[in-house]
Amino acid sequence: MKTIPLILMGCGGVGCHLLQHIVSCRSLHSSQGLCLNVLGVSDSKSLVVTEDSSNKGLDDKFLMELCRVKRDGGSLSKLGDLGDCRLFSHPELQERILELASQLGGKTGLVFVDCSASSNTVPVLKQVVDMGCCIVMANKKPLTSTMEDFEKLYAYPRRIRHESTVGAGLPVIASLNRIISSGDPVHRIIGSLSGTLGYVMSEVEDGKPLSQVVRAAKSLGYTEPDPREDLGGMDVARKALILARILGQRINMDTIQIESLYPKEMGPDVMSVEDFMNSGLPLLDKDIQERVEKAASNGNVLRYVCVIEGSSCEVGIQELPKNSPLGRLRGSDNVLEIYTRCYTSQPLVIQGAGAGNDTTAAGVLADIVDIQDLFP
Repeated sequence: MKTIPLILMGCGGVGCHLLQHIVSCRSLHSSQGLCLNVLGVSDSKSLVVTEDSSNKGLDDKFLMELCRVKRDGGSLSKLGDLGDCRLFSHPELQERILELASQLGGKTGLVFVDCSASSNTVPVLKQVVDMGCCIVMANKKPLTSTMEDFEKLYAYPRRIRHESTVGAGLPVIASLNRIISSGDPVHRIIGSLSGTLGYVMSEVEDGKPLSQVVRAAKSLGYTEPDPREDLGGMDVARKALILARILGQRINMDTIQIESLYPKEMGPDVMSVEDFMNSGLPLLDKDIQERVEKAASNGNVLRYVCVIEGSSCEVGIQELPKNSPLGRLRGSDNVLEIYTRCYTSQPLVIQGAGAGNDTTAAGVLADIVDIQDLFP
């Protein structure tokens, strides 16, 4: 039996789904000669870790209780019976994590799984990767930090996996890496990488006002609590930056041209969420409607996409042919078109559910299993 010990950083929606997947897949992994050992789990304030990290991980029943506490809005510090586990808080949290990395990183191996949405994990990841640990990420921020941070993490390409940073569980990163490894030059990437904005643009195409569509998306749980976090395009820009850097572009976020669907005068520092939804959003209906009608007159549709071509990287609304893969996009799916020497007139198209805690967690689990050959 091959054992992969891991520490999970971030046990919100994606993290808890990952723990549930690990527990539910015990028999499957066992039949494959594999065991995933969860040695510790941390949230933003605390770390719970097994007392005996050399022999066993946290009990499955304990992991499910942990998920219940987190789903109910509690923190790890609210856990009741810790059994043979210990709870650490700041400043001990980081110290204990690095201690485990030092003990196991270069010996039996250790995987750090980052399912947080924080940039605070960057210093830890940079240190543990030097200690021989592997890193699996759903968190985009470490890879969209400075070029120095990106290159530090990517200095060990075999020990890093981050499929779920772009397209949730879709094989975007793996496909791109295979193309690059084959020497097939990538000329252009264009994609709809936000399920929220994909839904919004396909709905306004049917003639519905933007304000009505965004309200509906919010009620369906497609948007963040403040929809401007989606409408501003920053999430798409982070994904585009990761793809551009994989292609070799040495760029930072301020290099990317980002089109926001709302003006600065309606930003979070000016308007509350309620004011934006009730007063600001309806003022945007006319402009989007006119752009939809203009595109339709040209036989096209509007899509909010990222475009990476040459040394440029842009994020915003584009007119695209109605019968193209992106033009046919409906609902909250992600679609990515990759144009290379081999895929010139007909691009490689990757499409499917690109959002959701369950889908993202499944992608993270697949990444963990994918690095099993690095463990004794």
